[in-house]
Amino acid sequence: MSVEQKADEYFRTLQDQICKAIEAEDGTGLFKTDSWTRAGGGGGVSRVLADGDVFEKAGVNTSSVHGKLNPDFAAGLPGDGLDFFAAGMSLVLHPKSPMVPTVHANFRCLRRGWALWFGGGSDLTPYYPEREDVVHFHRAWKDVCDRHDPAFYARFKKWCDEYFFLPHRQETRGVGGIFFDYLQRDNDKDFAFVRDAGDAFLDAYLPIVRRRRELPFGERERNFQLLRRGRYVEFNLLYDRGTTFGLKTDGRVESILMSLPPLVRWEYDPRFSPGSREALLAGWLKPQDWLQLDQTDG
Repeated sequence: MSVEQKADEYFRTLQDQICKAIEAEDGTGLFKTDSWTRAGGGGGVSRVLADGDVFEKAGVNTSSVHGKLNPDFAAGLPGDGLDFFAAGMSLVLHPKSPMVPTVHANFRCLRRGWALWFGGGSDLTPYYPEREDVVHFHRAWKDVCDRHDPAFYARFKKWCDEYFFLPHRQETRGVGGIFFDYLQRDNDKDFAFVRDAGDAFLDAYLPIVRRRRELPFGERERNFQLLRRGRYVEFNLLYDRGTTFGLKTDGRVESILMSLPPLVRWEYDPRFSPGSREALLAGWLKPQDWLQLDQTDG
């Protein structure tokens, strides 16, 4: 079995594991499964949970597509020719409570001609951030990275900070995590890293959900969550590579836009009282060494 076939099989297994864990965490919500085929070759499975007790919307998708690339789009990718294969798992979890962060993760394997590479990562988008949660999330990803290459975490954290950035807002989408693309060292070693990262996702995120899901909130916090979700939408529609790749390879639109939250709001020039938790969020939305800050705090 080729590396890309092993990766494709793993992504499907990971989807099953994560969906079962999210259903158990939610308690009432169940994933709806929607299989689809792509006219140019391949297809995927989209699973979406809506209106659960914990998650307002949770989407966990897999895809395995192949065919011919548009020549203009192919010119920007490694490899040669127009034939391509791409397999991956992607998820976005939008909690109901504004005290619980939104989270994103994706892991993928692509081939074009002679070139095969991996990409992926995970990032956290809190509305009312807590240092304990941010440190836990980053430490989980650093532990994964360190098992494979001591240089990975610093490199991929920086990449995440730079990638999940809204230049028109001059702020990061959230508090980061790791992001990597075009990983082309040794195929087997790279796949081992991606598999380890995928397996670590639940431990990186679910403890945060359990700490925050029962915290009280009111209309003010809910409105702020919906306002901040607008920034999430702006990034995904304007800058996200996965959205671009899916649309330019004739992917399924419903699955590509699965990441968007069910409810969102935009207000004209919103202002928040100095010193309020809403105003203080801006201080979190910039690259920071969260693990070093944790050590400094003792």
